[in-house]
Amino acid sequence: MSIGRRAIGQGSPCFVIAEACDNHFGNLETAREMVRQAKACGADAIKFQHHLPDEEMLKENMPTSANFDIPLYEFLSRYALTLEHHRELIEYCSDLDITYLCTPFSRKAAEELHDLGVPAFKIGSGELTDIPTLKIIAAFGKPMILSTGMSTLEEIDETVHAVRQINEQFALMNCTSEYPARHRDVNLGVIRHLGDRYKVVVGHSDHTPDIHTCFAAVALGAKLIEKHFILDRRLPGPDQSVSIEPYELNQLVQGIRRIEEALGDEKTIHDLEAPIRAWARRSVVSLVDIPEGASIRPEMVWTKRPGTGIPAKHLEDVVSRRARRFIPADHLITWDELDEHNR
Repeated sequence: MSIGRRAIGQGSPCFVIAEACDNHFGNLETAREMVRQAKACGADAIKFQHHLPDEEMLKENMPTSANFDIPLYEFLSRYALTLEHHRELIEYCSDLDITYLCTPFSRKAAEELHDLGVPAFKIGSGELTDIPTLKIIAAFGKPMILSTGMSTLEEIDETVHAVRQINEQFALMNCTSEYPARHRDVNLGVIRHLGDRYKVVVGHSDHTPDIHTCFAAVALGAKLIEKHFILDRRLPGPDQSVSIEPYELNQLVQGIRRIEEALGDEKTIHDLEAPIRAWARRSVVSLVDIPEGASIRPEMVWTKRPGTGIPAKHLEDVVSRRARRFIPADHLITWDELDEHNR
């Protein structure tokens, strides 16, 4: 699949998404600074969220969350970005050449984002089973990134079946919807399982407090990495425990790029290895003085560094040959110093 001009999948670099969540607290300038920092750190995209509380949830009867000091409806009513904010952020991301992504949390939010011309839709784990809304989003014909936290394989099956009938451009994200996620619950092996089961691009949306599992995910084949991002964890908000600061985002991106360089599968001798082979490998050497014409016995020879003489694997070929000339002890034996018997 592709998002804008960026191909995502086998043969392409991992697509790194800095998830701004609501760490901007509805402040446009803070959101713009997050865009600048994400770009400076090398992220491919920064993702925001489009909340319309009245379209998204009931005002009353919402279960409480330990992540919020006030009811979620009230929090989003205070701090969600406006549609005009999103419009300005799309333009700002375009100016800085970083991809703008956004998660809609309702049908109307998705329709508004589509009208703004977003290049793709990121679907949160909570919306994975909202198949009526997902069908509408799929019909927009834009790439979709679907997180799979707190879901069963049967639920993923149902969603994939529904989306695939309308839109083939989608990826699945391994995800654990804990804040923060315990490492033992991350289950990175699911990345390969999702790829094998659904034959789609698979990524990893990470909620652990560090970046280690992201590196492992890339090594296991994740082609997208999403990590919550905050300018300063000392700022107030519900997301500090799972968010990384700019210096950590930079470490994440640089680490992923280095891991990608290391993922080759061709076993060969590299140019920088060749001179090391010369001194690190073993050759056949004499352990004692060997007179001219003497038949070489096993106790007369063994292997030592460097590896510039007769390779160690030919030790048995040297034994029983005769010395053409005197060979001093602790000497790197050459074929020219031996007769050609059994050679």
